[in-house]
Amino acid sequence: MQIKTIDPRALKENPDRMRQTKSSPQADALMLATIKAVGIVQPPIVAPEADGGNGYIIDAGHRRVRLAIAAGLEEIEILVADAANDNGAMRSMVENSVREALNPVDQWRGIERLVALGWTEEAIAVALALPVRQIRKLRLLANVLPAMLEQMALGDMPSEQQLRIIAAAGEGEQKEVWKANKPKKGDTAVWWTIANALTKKRMYAKDASFGDDLREAYGIEWAEDLFAPADQDSRYTTNVEGFLGAQHEWMTNNLPKRGAIVEVNNWGQPELPKKASQVYGKPSKSDQAGLYLDRDGKVQTVHYRMPEADNPKSSGAIGADGVVDSDTGSTPKARPDVTQKGQDMIGDFRTDALHDALGRAPIEDDMLMALLVLAFAGQNVRVDSGAEGGLYGGARFGRHAARLVTEDGRLSFDMDTVRVAARAALIDVLSCRRGMSNSGVVSRIAGEAIGADRYLPNMGREEFLASLSRQALESVAKDAGLEPRARVRETRSALVTHFEGDANLVHASGLFAPEQTEVLALLKHLDHDTGQQDEVETEEAVSDGAHVEVDASDVVGSDEEPGTLDDHETTYGIAAE
Repeated sequence: MQIKTIDPRALKENPDRMRQTKSSPQADALMLATIKAVGIVQPPIVAPEADGGNGYIIDAGHRRVRLAIAAGLEEIEILVADAANDNGAMRSMVENSVREALNPVDQWRGIERLVALGWTEEAIAVALALPVRQIRKLRLLANVLPAMLEQMALGDMPSEQQLRIIAAAGEGEQKEVWKANKPKKGDTAVWWTIANALTKKRMYAKDASFGDDLREAYGIEWAEDLFAPADQDSRYTTNVEGFLGAQHEWMTNNLPKRGAIVEVNNWGQPELPKKASQVYGKPSKSDQAGLYLDRDGKVQTVHYRMPEADNPKSSGAIGADGVVDSDTGSTPKARPDVTQKGQDMIGDFRTDALHDALGRAPIEDDMLMALLVLAFAGQNVRVDSGAEGGLYGGARFGRHAARLVTEDGRLSFDMDTVRVAARAALIDVLSCRRGMSNSGVVSRIAGEAIGADRYLPNMGREEFLASLSRQALESVAKDAGLEPRARVRETRSALVTHFEGDANLVHASGLFAPEQTEVLALLKHLDHDTGQQDEVETEEAVSDGAHVEVDASDVVGSDEEPGTLDDHETTYGIAAE
């Protein structure tokens, strides 16, 4: 590079310059005053004119040159750069980016120029220290209405998802929506409204059961989702009607024996025939299969069982008058107040609230120590001799123990650190979720002791209320001061509306305090385990190097499968060979 002095009027503008958005009058006035006072501090960067010309093309500093002319300067210093393979495109973009961040529209224009000159998206990303995803996102602007680009150039950008929706729409659609939602001067655009108006449902090729014959028959064309992972089939179509039609015809042509197409309700769940019961396990030969389309348009199968024909002998005794005496028959089992799915949700609610309380609620040190002792009596914890390997629990608790050990191998007696480690360990162990990670009654005793009920979420939502029986639902309505409706769905809808406001529902079944019978069963169980524990020789357990094993995989997000015990091992206490 070399410095030269030249009349600014002799410099030629670069039509492919990076920054094309005009600066504000206030910024121009400030720079003009500076140039009049002290001149140009940093010389503009220029390059020799190509194709045999003897002039100079501005690479960076168009605004400085323009304002130098406005200030009446006869000469300015310029920095002449060597010619680059890409005509200085990357150098210009980097220089402009460092001086003042380019707005997204100018960034996109610069990226398109670099691509045209042979730069790959990956190379541009490395040079500009940007993710490749960001480069691809900016390139979506090529499909955006110019009027919208002007708004985005002001720094008013939609989110990535909104931009993808806008870019996927046609120019005519964008014009119509922009005309209806164009912001006033100085205001920001309501991009979510614009994107919502342009949203088109996508149906993905990976969810299609039909082949190319039906695809062609229904006029379905696949498009690629540029933002999907490279190792996945990201093809999609916005021809929703054609996709669903092809799926439905495929189901009709591929019905299994004893199969039928079933409708779905408003929640996308299959509507089984009256009196049919869904089969959740392995279906038998006499069970029937129902095919349906879920909300994503994917073909799903549900198995169900129809009731056997009524048999008077099974429903009651026949009296002397030939009438069935229903009183002697078995009474139908009443539906529980909360379904199994509701119990699953309660397990999640309790666990989240318990962990929240363990992390934030005031807990005295003596209570903390008691909780630690209690936690290791949980159903998801076992103490093992270690003879058969696999320090599953040791690996999990190692990260907590590491906080308590100094670099020279000594225990730290900083009580704050101990408290943090103890709380974290309790969060790893205690769980109310159903399954092998459930700590059982001990987790509920712990939650009740530290007031975890205060951290339970509002259960007055559609998904949880749908798990309640009519009787339980009407009880909730009465407690909320609402009159139960004639239909369960109407009662549930009224409750959802009621609890959307300031009202909060914590169902009694979700509270932490256990029933007395559960506590007594726990104590009896623990006493039994203590008796078994006494029979184990302590020296043998110690010599084998006992370790703790905790199954709380769904609490901490581990993908590992918990180990299983042999028949001769016990889930609680010490299991030795």
